[in-house]
Amino acid sequence: MELRLPELGDNVATATVVGVLVKEGDRVAPGQPLLELETDKAVMEVPAEAGGVVEQVLVKPGDEVKPGQPFLVLKAEGEAQAREEAPAAEPTREAKGAEPPAPAVESPKPKAPTGGEAPEGRRLVPASPSIRRLARELGVDIHALRGSGLAGRITEEDVRRAAGLAAPERAAPAPSRPPLPDFSRFGPVRREPMSGVRKATLRAMAQAWAQVPMVTHFDEADITDLEALRKRYAPKAEERGFRLTPTAFLLKALALTLKAFPKFNASVDEEAQEIVYKDYIHIGVAVDTPHGLLVPVIRNVDQKGVFALARELQEISERARERKLTPEEMQGGTFSLSNLGGIGGMGFTPIVNWPEVAILGVSRAQMKPVWNGEAFVPRLILPFSLTYDHRLIDGAEAARFCRHLALLLEDPLGLALE
Repeated sequence: MELRLPELGDNVATATVVGVLVKEGDRVAPGQPLLELETDKAVMEVPAEAGGVVEQVLVKPGDEVKPGQPFLVLKAEGEAQAREEAPAAEPTREAKGAEPPAPAVESPKPKAPTGGEAPEGRRLVPASPSIRRLARELGVDIHALRGSGLAGRITEEDVRRAAGLAAPERAAPAPSRPPLPDFSRFGPVRREPMSGVRKATLRAMAQAWAQVPMVTHFDEADITDLEALRKRYAPKAEERGFRLTPTAFLLKALALTLKAFPKFNASVDEEAQEIVYKDYIHIGVAVDTPHGLLVPVIRNVDQKGVFALARELQEISERARERKLTPEEMQGGTFSLSNLGGIGGMGFTPIVNWPEVAILGVSRAQMKPVWNGEAFVPRLILPFSLTYDHRLIDGAEAARFCRHLALLLEDPLGLALE
């Protein structure tokens, strides 16, 4: 039996093998992990589809693999035992003078699919949902096409050509990236391969920067009372096994603000010329890890209290640092939060995590003198920045969003009542 890699998640075309958990000759049980793959900022295990004995391992750590690719050859347990017992049984038959049995006719094995075909014979098609939809509309069998795009991806031109239609006019291609100079001419250099996390970050940031016209709005909030409330209830949280951090309050305030401004919780469908409003609030929280920046998603933030959010935030952040996140925990976000307050800085311009349309960046709070009408008093001021997709959101809307968020943070009692 030739085991093949399953689908790895939405829009995940490749993965990197970070660990092979078995070797040739090992007996495995159904469901036993065989490989560890790094894909889209997460590490996932590939389990065995059936039990048996490992006959051959076809991949090694560091290999880049694709869904549908064979990675291991497995012998059925009965077949393995028969092969082990056959040498001992053969002399017994000869000693009795019996004619050796006719060689067993090995049942023909199904031909291994080639060219990226799935075990059932259907090729795993590297094409986006919009290209698949176009193929259905034009009556083209997308499984019969060979892509001319990068890494064999099927393009709109491929589908239209198969349907006998002229390809749409395209703008002139962007100039190719010039090669790097030979840095070794100027001194010693060393090269290290990019990790899977860094590759995923590179792709996501390049795509977001190319597709989203971004603008950043800066604001600040007086969180003096909020910080006093956090310190008051922090011991109770520690008694329950988690830390009560400012990020938990930020998540609560963000969920309420996104309910009041649903456009910031939407996405732009340029092809259909529509705005996709989401009736759920799933917020991705950027986590700094030794492996790079990961953004696990906390779901249904609007339905949870501050204590519940603090507990979940701590648990999912720990799993991110231990590389135990599943692909599902990295998907489905509607808005993102990046809090660098624990490190420092006065402000920054975060990049929108496409296909979302906005992201909030939070910097370190500082004590500042604030005029209260009679005198300057020390207050704890939190700077934050909102980067947004200007195709959908106007500057005035962004300013109102930030003011609404600031007012919620400045009124912790009202935030708790909500």
